[in-house]
Amino acid sequence: MLQPKKTKWRRPQRGKMKGNDHRGATLSFGSFGLKAMDEIWLTDKQIEAARVALTRHMKREGQVWIRIFPDKAKTAKPAEVRMGKGKGGPEGWVAVVKPGRILFEAEGVSMLIAREAMMLAAQKLPIKTKFIISREYKA
Repeated sequence: MLQPKKTKWRRPQRGKMKGNDHRGATLSFGSFGLKAMDEIWLTDKQIEAARVALTRHMKREGQVWIRIFPDKAKTAKPAEVRMGKGKGGPEGWVAVVKPGRILFEAEGVSMLIAREAMMLAAQKLPIKTKFIISREYKA
């Protein structure tokens, strides 16, 4: 699974997810992409499941880029524990995703195969997504 080698804090604060994402909102590497339409914390397992579905449908042809990384620790308290006694321990890793963020990019396959692969990957994710094509793509 994806997780950082080292972090500055063991238990980060939650933060806000308001507004659209402008930093990762354009295709940088491939001709096809999967864009997020909602805000969410995507877990490392969800990202990996989508990646596996994407690469398997493409039959390992072409190239795939994962444009998000789970670098935020998610904490949770154990079940049936009373209130108080501080924050819970780290439970997993999440990537903060805002609307407009490119999640995956692909290159080296036909548009039909890329569209089907991205839709299979989108089924593994708990948010609305959109298939996008680069302006420089020539069929």
